Amino acid sequence: MHIKSKNYNNTLYVMLCGELDEHSATHTRVTLDETFSCRGFKQVIIDLSELDFMDSTGIGVLIGRYKKMKEKNIPIFIANPSSHAEKIFKMTGLYDIMPKII
Repeated sequence: MHIKSKNYNNTLYVMLCGELDEHSATHTRVTLDETFSCRGFKQVIIDLSELDFMDSTGIGVLIGRYKKMKEKNIPIFIANPSSHAEKIFKMTGLYDIMPKII
């Protein structure tokens, strides 16, 4: 798992690249928590265009980050989901809490 991020115009952009599963969950969780601890953004956009695979552990990582940001009233949006991610987000209802944007 490789994570890219940049803060631009009050928006934190995060790109998840690779596989988000039990093997990469701890690294992803720690990296996202460090990234989300920065100041100066009012929303998060997570780009999933390069996410090749995600299992239930990965879903848990994203839900955990959602809860942390919700406490700060910072919304998370999903952009460019891969076909695999799209299927998971629709099946699990994750778009109800982290809406897809175009």
